[in-house]
This record gives sequence, structure tokens and C-alpha cells, in this order.
Amino acid sequence: MVVLTATPYLLVFGDSVFAKIIATNYYGDSLESDAGNGARVLLVPSAPINLVKNKVTTTAFVIGFSWEDGASTGGSDIIDYKISYDQSTGEFV
Repeated sequence: MVVLTATPYLLVFGDSVFAKIIATNYYGDSLESDAGNGARVLLVPSAPINLVKNKVTTTAFVIGFSWEDGASTGGSDIIDYKISYDQSTGEFV
């Protein structure tokens, strides 16, 4: 297997990228391959912003939070959030 890393320009995160390959040897070029499976330009998402306690959902037993997604989803839908908390120990669990 051969892996080619390139720097495509003018792509937006989430864009699909397809490729075709031509093999070349001493005698010349092969026919062009079929288009390969599309890759997607993806990154991890930006950190959520504006985290605040949600007064409407906070009770004596439940603390509700509200936040907004960061600037970028990385090109893919966010499917989960992980929340850690600190009970004045300086350690988030």
C-alpha cells in the first residue's frame, strides 16, 4: 500500500476529496484509475464556549449547564460531550 500526503488548496473542512491515479514506469503511463473513495477534510472540533450554569434546570440534586459549540465542528457532526467537574479540590473528574 502506498500513502500519498498532499496539501490541497481552497478546501473547506468537511469537503469530500476524490482522487484518480496513473502509474508510470519506464515504458509509459497506465490508464487512469477509477475515482477512489472520497476522503473528507476533518479535524477535531473546537472547544465549546460560553459555559454557564443553567438556572432553569438546576435543582438541589442536579446542576444544569448550557454552552455553545465552538467555531468549528471539524467538518463532522458533534456526537457527544464529556463533562468534568471540580468540587473545590483543584482536580477535575
